[in-house]
Amino acid sequence: MIQTSLLPEDALPRGFRFAAVKAGLKRSGNLDFAVAIADQLASAAAMFTSNRVKAAPIVVGGRHLERSGGRVRVVAVNAGNANCATGEAGIAACEQICAAAAKTFGVEGHEVFPSSTGIIGVPLPAEKLIAALPKIEQSLAADTAHFSEFARAIMTTDTRPKSAHAWIDAGGRHVRIAGVCKGAGMIHPQLVPHATMLVYIFTDAAVTPAGLNQLLRGAVEQSFNRISIDGDTSTNDTVLLLASGATGVSIDAHHPAFKAALEDVCLSLAKQIVDDAEGVTHVVELQIDGAANDADALRVAKAIAHSPLVKTAWAGSDPNWGRLMAATGYSGAEIDPGRISIWLGDQRICENGGRVADFDEQRAHAYLKNREFTVRIALGMGEGKCRFWTSDLTAEYVRINADYST
Repeated sequence: MIQTSLLPEDALPRGFRFAAVKAGLKRSGNLDFAVAIADQLASAAAMFTSNRVKAAPIVVGGRHLERSGGRVRVVAVNAGNANCATGEAGIAACEQICAAAAKTFGVEGHEVFPSSTGIIGVPLPAEKLIAALPKIEQSLAADTAHFSEFARAIMTTDTRPKSAHAWIDAGGRHVRIAGVCKGAGMIHPQLVPHATMLVYIFTDAAVTPAGLNQLLRGAVEQSFNRISIDGDTSTNDTVLLLASGATGVSIDAHHPAFKAALEDVCLSLAKQIVDDAEGVTHVVELQIDGAANDADALRVAKAIAHSPLVKTAWAGSDPNWGRLMAATGYSGAEIDPGRISIWLGDQRICENGGRVADFDEQRAHAYLKNREFTVRIALGMGEGKCRFWTSDLTAEYVRINADYST
């Protein structure tokens, strides 16, 4: 069971409290500092960006998880400043915030997990976040209103907060999963175990850190690693999964219902990010099949999803399928052009590498006017396949990113 609207109270995982305040980092004056507290030491698993330029909280968060053995009590997220490319001063600022949070909430410093999102290369004013901690402490609550404020506080160019939840029945007891995320631009996550996409998922199941790691890797690979808005991999991408154990229901990495529910939450959040892409007017599901292997299918999907020529054609609802062929050809996948077929929805527009004899351009154009549509490409090389979600590229995207820092 999964929904993406405001969570009903009985859907919120037990064992966590949430708060968000205005610390003064966002020029808009909106909420910009979000904290989640686990009532007891929670199991944790995280995956971070593969970008070699890593923000300070990525470095510090990884260290803290290693030192704590995959346990977290406090999640502290600021928006409005990425704390990236800030040198040792950025690391020190991040550590100062973690130390202050640890003192405020009575936990160990390495039990605090930090995250940041916003402009790169600007020093983080740690003092503003530290000064906001007493108000955070006073505001903490275990209800959906505060969970929603957490989701709103981590937004940057997002137009709306994003959340998803699911529950399973485990021996007559409800086990809950709920997640929030932010992301609208600089989205092509390449998450590895060790403006930005930030994802925080909470469950009240009892799961070991090792079990969480295995569950998270599987869920991320088919969701967050299958989306792209602009092909840019952020310096701050983070997915964090916490398990409070508050229900007392033990779950292992092979529990089929829990695994499916976690995958549903991750996929819902990933698709919400694409649906809120900067300047988006079209959301596209790419279905690649018949590849030599799954890796080749993914190569083709990424080549198409990252092509400015393809994405601008989608923005104009232009059925220029030759651009799809070109991107497929330079993707690096094994192909035989004479075997390729392409569909827009249920309309075949290319067969055996050439335009179908009864190609109806007006019908194809009308189909691409839908906000959401599907492009399927069959390569005829083998059994490899993948699904991938992306967006168009519009003048509004250019406007947002042309003056993002000014």
